[in-house]
Amino acid sequence: MLSKADDYPVHQLPEPIATAGSDRNFYDRYFFNGYAPDASSFFACALGVYPHLNIMDASFSVIDGGVQHNLRASRILNMERMDTQVGPIAIDVIEPLKTLRVRVGKNEHGIEADLVFTARARPVEEPRFTYRIGPSIFMDYTRLTQNGSYEGFIAIHGRRIAVNSEWLGTRDRSWGIRPVGLQNPQPIAPPRLPQFYWIWAPLNFEDRFMLYHNNAEANGRPWNQASVIGTIGDADAVHMTSSGSKIDFKSGTRHAKGAVIETTDPEGNSWRATITPKYNFYMSGIGYTHPEWGHGHFKGENALGYDEYETASVNENDPRFLHVQAISSVKLEGPNGLKQDGIGVLEQLIIGPHAPSGFKEIFDTAP
Repeated sequence: MLSKADDYPVHQLPEPIATAGSDRNFYDRYFFNGYAPDASSFFACALGVYPHLNIMDASFSVIDGGVQHNLRASRILNMERMDTQVGPIAIDVIEPLKTLRVRVGKNEHGIEADLVFTARARPVEEPRFTYRIGPSIFMDYTRLTQNGSYEGFIAIHGRRIAVNSEWLGTRDRSWGIRPVGLQNPQPIAPPRLPQFYWIWAPLNFEDRFMLYHNNAEANGRPWNQASVIGTIGDADAVHMTSSGSKIDFKSGTRHAKGAVIETTDPEGNSWRATITPKYNFYMSGIGYTHPEWGHGHFKGENALGYDEYETASVNENDPRFLHVQAISSVKLEGPNGLKQDGIGVLEQLIIGPHAPSGFKEIFDTAP
């Protein structure tokens, strides 16, 4: 059961705060994304705590005018987990499970922000993610996800973008065990072909939200798949009894040009979300799979980095850019003739074989 304490980065196990333990790969992370109502601008932020590596890192990225700007910071944790600021980037919990603040102070790279996240609905505790490779734990973590709106501003090289409550998005808190920092010098024997299939779709509509995720094996069998649909306000979301998805890939890539999610609620009603990506946000901007600024990497006592690139010029098959969140328009169809237009993201990280997609090697692409 989630409690207010779960919004602070003090976990020790992939369970609520009452339980404690230790593991070298333990982490505790905040994640936020948000987008303008016309999808013209997008931002994402992550802040991670790695208590057994004694490192805290954070990143803030924004896409505007077709350019993705990435600010990354890292510092020694000094065993103080409640000081959630890394260089100019900070996360403040104003009211747990309801209101949080993302701050990016003045810095030499000219990226600034002050954004207050306000929940549109209660957080959702997702099914625990536990995955073993042979006898070894690869992932074991808990995650809460919450849809909301933002107010504040983002500044890019002196140009200020006003953010009002029409900017929607999603935030999550996850804690537990994932591979962090340097890779294990002696992986499990015998070696296996890398494989990871991950789809996540947090979607916002005027009076409701939808969440869907799928972690699947190479043969297509999901090892963690779930969906919820909730209304805006204080009611609990409805957990779907079944769910599934189909991705239509862009030729020559592993990225979607379209997707359909179909679910069934406890009353037997069918729901269908049709997702049409507009452009990709590249998750390496906030540290995911980044070769130099990956999560938990030691960068020295204090470090700050920045880069930018035109999203239309990115080589989508470069391993650094496989992990994406596609900013998308969405059409939701439900019972009693319900039809709604919305906006959200389709996160994708697909490495290695996945039979339903036709992938057989590590990085082969759709025909």
